[in-house]
Amino acid sequence: MSETSGTDPRRWKALVFIALAQLMVVLDATIVNIALPSAQEDLGISDGNRQWVITAYALAFGGLLLFGGRISDLWGRKRTFVTGLIGFAAASALGGAATGEAMMLGARALQGVFGALLAPAALSLLAVMFTDAKERAKAFGIYGAIAGGGGAVGLILGGFLTEYLNWRWTFFVNIPFAVVAALGAYFVIREPAGGRNRSPLDIPGVVLSTLGLVALVYGFTRAESKGWSDSVTVTMFVASVVLLAAFVLTEAKVKSPLLPLRVLTERNRGGVYLSLGLAVIAMFGLFLFLTYYLQIVEGYSPVKTGFAFLPMIAGMIVGSTQVGARLMTRVPPRLLMGPGFLLAAVGMLLLTQLEVGSSYTGLIMPAQLMLGLGMGTAFMPAMSLATHGVEARDAGVASAMVNTSQQVGGAIGTALLNTIAASATSAYIADHAAGAANPKLVQAQAMVEGYTSAIWWAVGILVVSAAIAATFINTGHQGGPAASGDSAEGAEDEVKIPVMAH
Repeated sequence: MSETSGTDPRRWKALVFIALAQLMVVLDATIVNIALPSAQEDLGISDGNRQWVITAYALAFGGLLLFGGRISDLWGRKRTFVTGLIGFAAASALGGAATGEAMMLGARALQGVFGALLAPAALSLLAVMFTDAKERAKAFGIYGAIAGGGGAVGLILGGFLTEYLNWRWTFFVNIPFAVVAALGAYFVIREPAGGRNRSPLDIPGVVLSTLGLVALVYGFTRAESKGWSDSVTVTMFVASVVLLAAFVLTEAKVKSPLLPLRVLTERNRGGVYLSLGLAVIAMFGLFLFLTYYLQIVEGYSPVKTGFAFLPMIAGMIVGSTQVGARLMTRVPPRLLMGPGFLLAAVGMLLLTQLEVGSSYTGLIMPAQLMLGLGMGTAFMPAMSLATHGVEARDAGVASAMVNTSQQVGGAIGTALLNTIAASATSAYIADHAAGAANPKLVQAQAMVEGYTSAIWWAVGILVVSAAIAATFINTGHQGGPAASGDSAEGAEDEVKIPVMAH
């Protein structure tokens, strides 16, 4: 094995630049949410088109992830990583300089395209650079904490930039991140020889998977605003089922598939993709509702709201770097993932008790700590298993599958839980509005009723996640290649960690 194996003296420096790129992609997802109202006003974006600032990014990112993963296997991970960073910086500059709606939406779509190149390449690089089991656990723990906590850091930074500077800075802030990470990666990262997949690109697979995933993500996004029975929503869902079924059939037949079915059919990997996708549905819903609850019901400023999420970040950091990373080499993954998701479910259960004026320190803070700790502990081994026994040539595409399951999970979570919340809020207003002495209070109570109804669903989803992790995943602890019965060559690429894409 080349010098980039466990003995590469620059591997920890490389981790800094890979983690920095990861932080930028995760920050970008939430930082824009806070800047959106000001940007909408400045650029004259209509209320109907406002969601496209978020959706354009989500569609490009989610739709092209598998393609991005395959490109990193074909071109080489380092080259794909640096290209993704430079493109992301250019798209961010375009967004910050936007003079109208079309320019803004184009910039967001471009950010999604380059993000889809960047994310799988970063994950694959990390896996091939850290080959010692204990070091690997530590490196992925650090990376996982950034991936999980970056979203909340985005809320804090977005609040500061929007309140004290200007919404344009929520785009411009990406440029120094990208430039530093690209230069660092160019000079520090040395990718091991071999491990590339030079077979020709599966064009039908690229087209079918991209269109199928775009239709799926757009169907859920549209369901949130137009309803589940809307004709376009239904058409999108039907189209996505047909396209993705055609994609699976194509992959089973072509000589060099975009997504080799062997990546999906191994039970441990399948269990990880499924349980992570479901857990992200619950997480996304919570992020959204807690942000609304703190800002609209409790009147927190954007900056204060960002800081209110710190206990969840702290829990995630402790869960992934202390609990998950330390136990990963000693305990089978299912014994970390199952209890981790259950602990998160208990934290979520506490939040079903939310009321107008609930105590932050008495209810919200302990719930967030449990959620963060549970998720951090579960994500750590899940990420290490995401490419369980996968061949080096499939590393990029296996990493992309984890991101895809989370991206789709995020889109489903936002739409599904928002719809549940909205109908519970409407029902509460219909029951209590007549003869109410304080209509404003009833409105606030109705919103909280909506959030708690949706949070009950999130609790159920997390329990299902825990059950899937406990039943599907049967591999031993990740103490080294022998633990999972893989060859040394497969073990080299065995560990990945996914992006908490928002």
